[in-house]
Amino acid sequence: MPSIVVVGANWGDEGKGRIVDFLASDASASIRFQGGNNAGHTVVNDFGTFKLHQLPSGIFNPNCIAVLGPGMVISPAALTEEIEEVTATGVDVNLRISDRATLCLPLHALEDTLEEQRLGDAAYGSTRQGIAPAYGDRVMKKGILVGWLNQPEVLEQRIQFMLDWKLPQLKALYPDFDYTQSAAELTAWLLDVTKSWRPFICNVTEPLKALQADKANLLFEAQLGAGRDLVYGEYPWTTSSNVTAAYAGIGSGLPALRPERVIAVAKSFSSSVGTGTLVTAMEEQDNFRESSNEYGAVTGRPRDMGYFDAVATRNGVELQAATEIALTKIDCLSGMKDLKICVAYDGEHSENPIWPQTAELQPVYEKMQGWDEDITGCRTFESLPQGAQDYITRIEELMGVPIVMVSVGPERDQMIIRK
Repeated sequence: MPSIVVVGANWGDEGKGRIVDFLASDASASIRFQGGNNAGHTVVNDFGTFKLHQLPSGIFNPNCIAVLGPGMVISPAALTEEIEEVTATGVDVNLRISDRATLCLPLHALEDTLEEQRLGDAAYGSTRQGIAPAYGDRVMKKGILVGWLNQPEVLEQRIQFMLDWKLPQLKALYPDFDYTQSAAELTAWLLDVTKSWRPFICNVTEPLKALQADKANLLFEAQLGAGRDLVYGEYPWTTSSNVTAAYAGIGSGLPALRPERVIAVAKSFSSSVGTGTLVTAMEEQDNFRESSNEYGAVTGRPRDMGYFDAVATRNGVELQAATEIALTKIDCLSGMKDLKICVAYDGEHSENPIWPQTAELQPVYEKMQGWDEDITGCRTFESLPQGAQDYITRIEELMGVPIVMVSVGPERDQMIIRK
């Protein structure tokens, strides 16, 4: 049975959560393999509407184990709150949390905030959840591993080791820095706030290898999109981890993974939150943003809105080595009078499609015929208005990869499956 990796083709916020939730009904494991509490996946199902930040979107299938992989940085209090919110609706949480994942502490969030404030107008647009400092500590070998929560003496020793290194630097760099919590106090807080999920901590490779041996369906879920990848995205306005499908095995606990399917999720228009370049930005965005409900799931920040960027999206599809595409939120385009697709860039360095933030680029547009019909009730490709069909097939031609799923709304059943 297949291993399926669901990743973003754009800058994040493509609708990966609803695609994973749709696919999870046939999965034996749903695995988050990178990132942390800095982005959200919105899921609408029979249990309600959820904005998941750390839990995999497959958490709602009782026959599916939800795995937080070693490639993640985990915010302990936020995870506890998220688990409580989900279980309060009657969901039976079946969790496995990697002992090799890294803790993202309140100190990291403070450090993140102080750095954004120091940068001022040059800030990265961070969500200020502490993700970059937590990953940075991991690289510097000062990180705090989740597995140490089950070794309190080791935990306190490693926290003290980190504080001895980190605090003098922060005090020197940030005049407003104030932190008084001792290693013992932080250890006690961690043991208290994580007590509900510490029993789920394990070497997640073992249960995943067992499922592989049984030829079970494994579903891997990324956060954000190719344009935010640490290596291949719009650096330095990226996230602090690798969001490409190539990292799914490493970040999940199955380094030798060879997925059968890679689904790149692309929104039917462009949107971006935070700092960076949106070549196809609309001149008038407010009404479309409001009708499409395009606000950051973590911060509530309004997203920048643009026309579909086939240049950036194709680059994202190629970076993800996608075997297929899921196109989301096409229902939001109903009634749009000025419908068009960016098919090329014009300007200096336009030959470089990798989000060239240093170049002054102009989009080259191809006009498309719009439609006025409400398509949220459509369940087959043929039932869509001709304009919507032509829009989908033109994007498919430009991507060179088949569009196999088309979302016409947030509900589970609002999905068109194309063979």
